[in-house]
Amino acid sequence: MARANVTRYLALGAAGALALGLAACSGGGGGGGVDADGNATVIWSTWGTADELTRYEEFNKDFMKRHPDITVKLQPVAGYGDYHSKLLAQLTSNTAPDVFYVGDDMIGQFVDSDRLMPLSDLMESDASKTTKDDFFPGLFGAAEEGGEVYAAPNDSNPDVFWYDKQALEAAGITEDPATLAENGEWTTDKFLEMNATLHDAGLTGTMYWNYWATHWSWLSSQGLPAPYDEAGAFVANQDDATVASVQELGDLFQDGTFVVADTLPDGAGADSIFVTHKAGFFVQGRYTIGTVKATGEEDSYDIVRWPTPDGEAAPTGVATSFLAINGKTKVKDAAFTFWTEFLSAEGQTFRLEGGGNAVPSIKGADDVVLEGGYPVHAQTFLDMRDIGFTNYPAEARVPGLPVAVSEEFQKLYEGKTDAQETLDTIAGVVEDRSEK
Repeated sequence: MARANVTRYLALGAAGALALGLAACSGGGGGGGVDADGNATVIWSTWGTADELTRYEEFNKDFMKRHPDITVKLQPVAGYGDYHSKLLAQLTSNTAPDVFYVGDDMIGQFVDSDRLMPLSDLMESDASKTTKDDFFPGLFGAAEEGGEVYAAPNDSNPDVFWYDKQALEAAGITEDPATLAENGEWTTDKFLEMNATLHDAGLTGTMYWNYWATHWSWLSSQGLPAPYDEAGAFVANQDDATVASVQELGDLFQDGTFVVADTLPDGAGADSIFVTHKAGFFVQGRYTIGTVKATGEEDSYDIVRWPTPDGEAAPTGVATSFLAINGKTKVKDAAFTFWTEFLSAEGQTFRLEGGGNAVPSIKGADDVVLEGGYPVHAQTFLDMRDIGFTNYPAEARVPGLPVAVSEEFQKLYEGKTDAQETLDTIAGVVEDRSEK
């Protein structure tokens, strides 16, 4: 479920808003309760594709077989667009579901709303199948505040570099990126050299989505400091090396070597470009498997981690979404039972095996990523998750800030601003919005 293009929906503006608004929060609101016989009903909500929602319903049935005293009902949401605003309104009016998903761009706001159930003690209780140490630490982000956990990552999606061997070959590139990475030779220079060759051959070098994991992974992969200091202040504009690296990133978009996938027209989108062998690299998560397998040419594609100056792996962005419990649920014990089993290694295996589109966020479920041996270097998903990070809490917990930051980067990519101006503007936006 956790996927980069969930976060970027907000950056795409109002496209599809009517459809999302009509479908959002179908089934009404409100949590469950306990009947006269002591049986509990747990209401939970998430967004998702038809395939994802089908898998969730299958999980519900399996859960209820094991817990005949708990009825689980899913309130599905067709899309991401206005999910969170409606959910916050439901929490305020005490009509929210008992358990619900929260996006990585919104989790900080939900934590700050004081409407989520604190989970640290429950996670360490005898009823838990999910201790905090079972999860990969870089994935909590703004879901943790003051040492307390308010939600946990339900799964994850590291932003890997999918690459098309046919496109590379057409440009005259004979080296394989994944092989270079295995040998510690997947350097920034080598990556940019390949992109220049692709561009000169009339092909797109790399396609990225404009959201936090692109710009902050670029900095982290290049060995640069985090854009926020320990106090949450934005400091990227004060570091000369960071400014220079962001300018390099902007230049590559401006000359067409890199492409912002969000801006591509309908009918000629990033997926279409990639499956017709017109781009060398496409930065996405595990959900891309379905796209490339549908071509019948899946052997033409593989994955590699972000390139670095020295060729060694570096922490980069991992898209996540979170599962939280309503702080005012009337069925606390049943809600937690569902929550912990949904997130457990067994629960994530159930949800993700057989072609699942994400990477487990918890130890003990990695086989679902390696099953079938596709892509060839599927281990890369796990390696990147193990050292990766979700969006910085200083950004994730401020309403609208991730989108505002991406909007400033878009101006850079279009050549309307330079790196210093972009980062200075972001610093001002962060300060202004953080004070509200």
